Amino acid sequence: MFEFLKIIQTLAKKNILVIEDNHAILDVITLILESEAFNVDGLNKGADFINRVQEFNPDVIIMDIMLPDADGRVLLKELKDTATTNHIPVLMISARYNANNYTLNGIEADDFMAKPFNIDELMDKIYALLRK
Repeated sequence: MFEFLKIIQTLAKKNILVIEDNHAILDVITLILESEAFNVDGLNKGADFINRVQEFNPDVIIMDIMLPDADGRVLLKELKDTATTNHIPVLMISARYNANNYTLNGIEADDFMAKPFNIDELMDKIYALLRK
């Protein structure tokens, strides 16, 4: 019985929240993730970020650094400083920053990817974060 429950949990759809201000990129990421059978929710700005996280309960967050109303690194700090959300793995993405210079006040995401990105690399990073 325990093995059966473990299999069911493994097959359950995972929730991924994407915060990206570029609608084309948000749409592409959403389509890719939905084709892999993920539940996807998207935001194109940082407003109500923590509320959306708490409502949607994502298993992974993909977040752009440069948003029209917020710095994704500040949102990352808010996420990691909140007891109910600090366990959620975050993949930061950016066209301007790179893996060596995107941190702010020593706060790091679980992974980083530069834009433009390869779809296979994106999926590899998401699956790795889900295994954590």
